Amino acid sequence: MVAAGEAYAALGSDTGGSIRQPAALCGCVGLKPTYGRVSRFGLVAFASSLDQIGPFSKTVRDAALLLNAIAGHDAQDSTSVTEGVPDFAAGLGRNMKGVRLGMPREYFIEGIDPQVDAAVRGAIKHYEGLGAEIVDVSLPHTDYAVAVYYILATAEASANLARFDGVRYGHRAGNPVNLLDHYGRTREEGFGPEVKRRIILGTYVLSSGYYDAYYLRAQKVRTLIRRDFAEAFEKVDAIICPTSPEPAFKAGERTGDPLKMYLADIFTIATNLAGNPGISIPCGFAQMEGAELPIGLQLIGKPFAEGELLEIAHAYEQSTEWHRARPTLAG
Repeated sequence: MVAAGEAYAALGSDTGGSIRQPAALCGCVGLKPTYGRVSRFGLVAFASSLDQIGPFSKTVRDAALLLNAIAGHDAQDSTSVTEGVPDFAAGLGRNMKGVRLGMPREYFIEGIDPQVDAAVRGAIKHYEGLGAEIVDVSLPHTDYAVAVYYILATAEASANLARFDGVRYGHRAGNPVNLLDHYGRTREEGFGPEVKRRIILGTYVLSSGYYDAYYLRAQKVRTLIRRDFAEAFEKVDAIICPTSPEPAFKAGERTGDPLKMYLADIFTIATNLAGNPGISIPCGFAQMEGAELPIGLQLIGKPFAEGELLEIAHAYEQSTEWHRARPTLAG
């Protein structure tokens, strides 16, 4: 609705990129706040240590205004933090001179669509023109992020979605023969193929004999990923990179290839694992089969530094016209 101009803003939940990725592919702004910045009370939990609610909007200022409204401690969410909430819109308009942006070598790799790569590199050059300093940084455990995410997220989903048994939550199968039939048919009918796939994978990695080999090891690597970001932020104010390795794909195109679908999140997942805030803003278009498809630029910030992140995103947005442009369809 936001991309179509039918709403100024909307809310979404980002577990591994589900705010930033749609925003990038639809040509709007999508912000994932720091884990714990916004209450998750009322959200259907998928992966409780990763989920975070945030805004979609037409502009960075609208995202800041909506974050002002939703951020803050909530006693009804045990993961909600007591960190103070500044006025996120107050600092917009900041000069970029002296701002240090980290360009992670692991996020500019083979396999990125050439048009996405060109658009993001063009945005980086634009920031240099605004006075920002571009610094090469390394996030060495990036290669493990997708594997770690799909172990931890599915394990948590397996536990969280067990509550949807047709007794208190969700769909309820009609006329069960007995309790086991009720549970079995309720979940068979109520969950789609992808949800079932993730529950089965999560149950497997938590099962006896596999917990240490998969889940526990993934938690240890998650700590290394978080440490990578902490070390990078000792040198820079924000990290700049693509949101998605390619423009939007056709509806249903990835349903038969789950692995290819999972790999599309390669640039967004690590931010959730580390708990840092991230924002996607429009930075260009890709020409695909006669259509123009939006390209997203991702900025990743320090924990609870959404204000600074929004200022950096706003500087690019207001000095370009990409946020005003709209994609065109073939024909």
